[in-house]
Amino acid sequence: MTGSCAATPGILLVDDEADWLESMTLLLSVSAGIDNVRACRDSRQVMDILDAGGVDLLLLDLTMPHLSGTELLAAVAERHPGVVCIVLSGMNQLHAAVECMRLGAYDYYVKTDDEERIIGGIRRALHMLELREENREVARRLVSGDLRRPEAFAAIRTRSPAMHAIFAYVEAVAQSPRPLLVTGESGVGKENLVRAAHELSGREGQLVALNVAGLDDTVFTDTLFGHVRGAFTGADAPRRGLVEEAAGGTLFLDEIGDLSVASQVKLLRLLQEGEYYPLGSDQPRRLCARVVAATHADLAAREREGLFRRDLYYRLRTHHVAVPPLRERPEDIEPLLDHFLDEAAAAMGKRKPTPPPELAALLATYSFPGNVRELASMVYDAVSLHTGRMLSMESFKRRIGAPEAAPIPPAGDNPFAALSALPSFAQAEKLLLAEAMARSGGRQTLAARLLGVTQSALSKRLKAQRQEDA
Repeated sequence: MTGSCAATPGILLVDDEADWLESMTLLLSVSAGIDNVRACRDSRQVMDILDAGGVDLLLLDLTMPHLSGTELLAAVAERHPGVVCIVLSGMNQLHAAVECMRLGAYDYYVKTDDEERIIGGIRRALHMLELREENREVARRLVSGDLRRPEAFAAIRTRSPAMHAIFAYVEAVAQSPRPLLVTGESGVGKENLVRAAHELSGREGQLVALNVAGLDDTVFTDTLFGHVRGAFTGADAPRRGLVEEAAGGTLFLDEIGDLSVASQVKLLRLLQEGEYYPLGSDQPRRLCARVVAATHADLAAREREGLFRRDLYYRLRTHHVAVPPLRERPEDIEPLLDHFLDEAAAAMGKRKPTPPPELAALLATYSFPGNVRELASMVYDAVSLHTGRMLSMESFKRRIGAPEAAPIPPAGDNPFAALSALPSFAQAEKLLLAEAMARSGGRQTLAARLLGVTQSALSKRLKAQRQEDA
């Protein structure tokens, strides 16, 4: 098994027994892939080491010459409250454990405890440290609104405050070794966020992507983990899996909601244990990549239906980004329209056409079930038909069709139900016309489409209303 593949918080082992320090250092390296470990046999040196920095987790014996473990616990709590302390003692005594926890120890283990139990406790402490730091960073970025590397999101055209909040979150968790789950409807641009997360991670390895939809368990296992020579009939040569290809980088699993239940078990073990077995091999290899997953499916609903493992779901969503659909961020239509006009004109060797002023307002009335991808398709279609200076709106109108009628609310949700007195037809019509004109930016053609009437009929009603108000 290989050693650690990602940086971990600094760990300091404190014990006067040299053999124990050596065996614990080896155990952390082999069983947990943790190599950022220092050892100290003299308890009098501990505070100087902590003052110098670089230690996040302290593994501490209780019975030592010079300074005892309990004395050190009290001193660390006072001078370095951010350092997490775990006691590993030779004494299996309840009162000693209680006293250590009172002094601020995160956990207490007896040296004779099962090694897996001790390693599990250390991993939980490290995870807590990672999440604590990430929460601080997320809070700082969300409050300040600043991005250290906004260029990483250059492929995403947006004016949406919700999207900028997502950018801040992605930048804050980009260097985390824990999984990132990106959800959202098809076409919202999940892949661009994944690429930004990889770029911001600072990892030297590459971004390796796999769409898992439709893969049976055998193909998934071989593709992800690879195989050794002779693993099965026809395996004449060893094959590197994508986990190995992504070493030092990011492994991107797209459409994770469609992964078979059998394959979910293998992915869960990869995330839990941080290791895997190539087909035909009995030698485990360590996961050296950050796992990022994306899906358009509602994973919570699939988990409730028994189609997606609950434990895997919560493993994947340690960090989670839900990308809003385009219909919930109409302010993005104009910059996206301008971007796709540039892109389409360049691809077709044409001069960029000028969009009519009312085009963005027309598109804002559409729900875009295909999201950003559908808008790009519309623009490419319009530019391919374009011949003059001003871009025609006809192809957009054909694609959009008649405006979608708003669903009639259930009786319990009727907005008039809470009114003690109902408005007259004239009053209701006046309010409806005002709202349609506001949503269309004052353009009668679009307002008429929203109301399902002809422009001439709308014009007559507006004229009559102005005469009544005069």
